[in-house]
Amino acid sequence: MRRIISVLLENESGALSRVAGLFSARGYNIESLTVAATEDRTLSRLTMVTRGDDDVIEQILKQLNKLIDVVKVVDITEGAHLEREVILVKVQAKGGEARDEMMRLIEIFKGKIVDVTETTYTLEMTGDSAKISSFIEGLKNTKILETVRSGITGISRGKTALRA
Repeated sequence: MRRIISVLLENESGALSRVAGLFSARGYNIESLTVAATEDRTLSRLTMVTRGDDDVIEQILKQLNKLIDVVKVVDITEGAHLEREVILVKVQAKGGEARDEMMRLIEIFKGKIVDVTETTYTLEMTGDSAKISSFIEGLKNTKILETVRSGITGISRGKTALRA
């Protein structure tokens, strides 16, 4: 089962490395990882996506809580939550017909064209993983030159908050 785990940790050198090392040492895979400082510059919020049954996820949460840099760990998929991902895609856009098709696709998915050259468009879109995947599928007849995905970030809905 896919899980989104949010970790509040000390914003110090080596903290991210210790979290990644924990996963590596135990043979767990991190499918997506985002990390940045919070409003409190001494803390970072790390959001990762991993897969496992309930027992595996329970072990991951326990092991994360043992790390000295970790302040708090939450599996946000246990409750109502929002998740988003950003994708930048550079595509070949030669000729009026190809450019018109890009404009239609971007409009359908509510994305943006963030850079234009004589032969390329760079497209930006934000959404959940399903929307991002559908967008990429919509580009199947287009020559994709480069793709960059941010990885998933998420937050619990309502009053629930990950705080120190």
